[in-house]
Amino acid sequence: MQTSIRVDESRVDERAMNQACQSGLMGLPPYALVTPARNEARLIESTIRAVAAQTVRPLRWVIVSDGSTDGTDEIVELHAAVYDWIELVRMPPRGERHFGGKALAIRAGLERLQGVPYEVIACLDADITFESDYFEYLLGKLANHPELGIVGTPYRDTTSEVYDYRFVSVEHVSGACQVFRRTCYEEIGGYVAAKGGAIDTIAALTARMKGWKTRTFTDKICLHHRALGTAQSGPIEARFNLGKRDYAVGNHPLWEILRGVYQMTKKPLVVRGLALVAGYLWAAMHRAERPVSPELRAFRRKEQMNHLANVLIRKGTRRERVTQTVPAKVPH
Repeated sequence: MQTSIRVDESRVDERAMNQACQSGLMGLPPYALVTPARNEARLIESTIRAVAAQTVRPLRWVIVSDGSTDGTDEIVELHAAVYDWIELVRMPPRGERHFGGKALAIRAGLERLQGVPYEVIACLDADITFESDYFEYLLGKLANHPELGIVGTPYRDTTSEVYDYRFVSVEHVSGACQVFRRTCYEEIGGYVAAKGGAIDTIAALTARMKGWKTRTFTDKICLHHRALGTAQSGPIEARFNLGKRDYAVGNHPLWEILRGVYQMTKKPLVVRGLALVAGYLWAAMHRAERPVSPELRAFRRKEQMNHLANVLIRKGTRRERVTQTVPAKVPH
């Protein structure tokens, strides 16, 4: 594997140390970024501009071109010539496109961060944007809450929908941008190279199983400039594939049915939810590969059933309050 530009390592380390000191003066942990990018020429420049505008910049940002052929590399190189904290790493082309490739690209990026004194590592997609204080905000959450291992925000995609937490609690952190405490990332062993996807879900589940807290903070969002899961497929196929991934990570059947019923209320009506459940059932019938341990699947299902129980308790409490506020009818 070769990098597109040669970097003076001693200069990089000195620069990183200076930036780390600046973060320390603000009371924030120093951070680095890794972005896997495969044929993102249409969108990656907006992401680069969003990072360059941050009130707290990363020590280093490694953008890993995963065999791109559309001009992605050239765009990154132009910006790396301006910002010496950006580095492009080229990976060789591969015929098969799958989510495991994202995990492998991130690993390649992390190899380039040896010697960089970061305490937080953020893995972000190459097609998102955010406000200028986005990372300052998330770093502040980590600084103030040492029990947090992974943090993030919801995203809004091209359908103008904000990620829905009806059937996913705020403990889930979207893979569009997952911000890890370095010790947490190393403890969970990083991302699992699961070809079917859900690598973000597996990472957050593993962190919680090991005692870390994970949290999505909903008072900020990032913008995802491509509808969820549509990089290689249409919206219905994307929901079918999402159902398969839900099976792979061990979603409880009851949870998946309720999730599908809710998705039926979204456009395209009914079909969207049916595709999700169909994908789950297809994977179950074909005994699709599950890249997680039985222990992690059991942990996942226990979390989901606890979440459903809490939802029912809250609804029952609200119903009881409403009943108590309605005056009883007095017989005439």
